[in-house]
Amino acid sequence: MNKVIKLKNKFIGDGRPVYIIAEMSANHGGDFNRAKEIIHAAKEAGADCIKVQTYTADTITIDCDKEYFQIKKGTWAGENLYKLYQKAYTPWQWQAELKSEAERIGIDFLSTPFDKTAVDFLEDIGLEFYKIASFEVIDIPLIKYVASKGKPIIMSTGMATLKEIKEAVNVIKGQGNNNLCLLKCSSAYPAIPDDMNLKTINNLKEIFNIPIGLSDHSMGFIGAVTAVALGAKVIEKHFCLSREIKTPDSSFSMEPDEFKEMVKNIRLAERAIGKVNYDISPNEEVSRKHRKSIFIVKDIKKGEKFTEENIRVIRPAQGLLPKYYDDILGKYASMDIERGTPLDWDMILNNNQ
Repeated sequence: MNKVIKLKNKFIGDGRPVYIIAEMSANHGGDFNRAKEIIHAAKEAGADCIKVQTYTADTITIDCDKEYFQIKKGTWAGENLYKLYQKAYTPWQWQAELKSEAERIGIDFLSTPFDKTAVDFLEDIGLEFYKIASFEVIDIPLIKYVASKGKPIIMSTGMATLKEIKEAVNVIKGQGNNNLCLLKCSSAYPAIPDDMNLKTINNLKEIFNIPIGLSDHSMGFIGAVTAVALGAKVIEKHFCLSREIKTPDSSFSMEPDEFKEMVKNIRLAERAIGKVNYDISPNEEVSRKHRKSIFIVKDIKKGEKFTEENIRVIRPAQGLLPKYYDDILGKYASMDIERGTPLDWDMILNNNQ
């Protein structure tokens, strides 16, 4: 599979900038104008991409009150699946216009389909790449259908065992699709640091040799920045205008100022990570002048012996390197030398340097 993949006009992989996705999900709260406002806010906050989800309550589950369809724990405890998805879904009739609006202002548009009809719809509106959600990693028929479209895929891996991840990846490869990025994910809402296990990012990279990222449901940006330091090339975060606007996803979503701060810190982390380099930077060159060297610390007469009392290794760095200190002890001065003078070879009688 490919070590670098192309998403529209951006490349994802080593040596490339981290690709940052703002997940709108249900945070539009059923308001089309708010959905457009979220797209603009995400662009302003520094996101590369805005993501929605393409399903209806009927395409993702059934209207049933049996206990299997009741959520008993977590953020949505007490909800019925069908009724939750009725509140959370993004109307399909919005999505072509939302895509156009995103493209107009220069931010990529991405969606997660949850069944084949959603894939067909997204093909019709010209979606250029796909997201597979963590919950759908085991939906092999869906993954196979998405992969058959030949477009890049970003797939989250929350809750999945390594065996399940390999099965999904092999299905994608089996369709001749080599443009895949996996996202480490903890599928809890919100996720807690103890469950994130970000070291898995490097392990996934070693196993699959493809770009790896993080779908981050934790609060704050420590997880995202840490993931970047560990090699993540994609970061996905839920995004809302305000957590005061209550939606099924608002409680664990980032507000614009928070998202902007995360982006700033990710970009700083990228600069700090840099590359393997042993050259001396201009800023370090200034500091090198204040490293240690050998100085005269007591007035010395011509012919006098160098001892631990009259020469020392101190800062700054204008004298001979400290590694010569033991060699110089016991030798003799070739001239009078004042205290505070950096030692040089021509000050040493009969030196063999």
